[in-house]
Amino acid sequence: MTLATASIFCVAGCDKDAARAAAALEVKPVSAFFPIKVGDAVVRMQLAVSPTEQQRGLMQRRDLGADDGMLFPYRKPQAMSFWMHNTPTPLDIGFFDAEGVLAEIYPLQPFDETSVKSRSKQLKFALEMNQGWFAAHGVRPGAKLDLTAVAAALKARGAEARDYGLGE
Repeated sequence: MTLATASIFCVAGCDKDAARAAAALEVKPVSAFFPIKVGDAVVRMQLAVSPTEQQRGLMQRRDLGADDGMLFPYRKPQAMSFWMHNTPTPLDIGFFDAEGVLAEIYPLQPFDETSVKSRSKQLKFALEMNQGWFAAHGVRPGAKLDLTAVAAALKARGAEARDYGLGE
């Protein structure tokens, strides 16, 4: 093999490596799903990170898969309040504290604009799932959200995990 031929193979291989590296650095959109454990169950979560994504949530969605959900991460502990404006799918919402421990679960009815408020003021994550999902999977208060996977998903979405109190 000549030096010129070897150089061509190297360039072709290097280009593939560069393309893979660039794809790995590409920020994923809100439509991307991430497999994240909640208790012993794996959920395919979308992350609503920006204020606009959080305001939209699952509005207009009728295509939520059986184990699909949306996670709303917050930077500081707070009380939570959600409603179902323009949301046709019956949901359950689980509220988690800063350690990823499930504290509260509430049903949410389609198109109901009554706010569902948490009791705790120390919550950092909200997870919306199809109604009945938590009960069907035995996920009860005390179950843990895999915060390592959440941190990785936040990074893939272009957010800094440490801004949410999560290690890298």
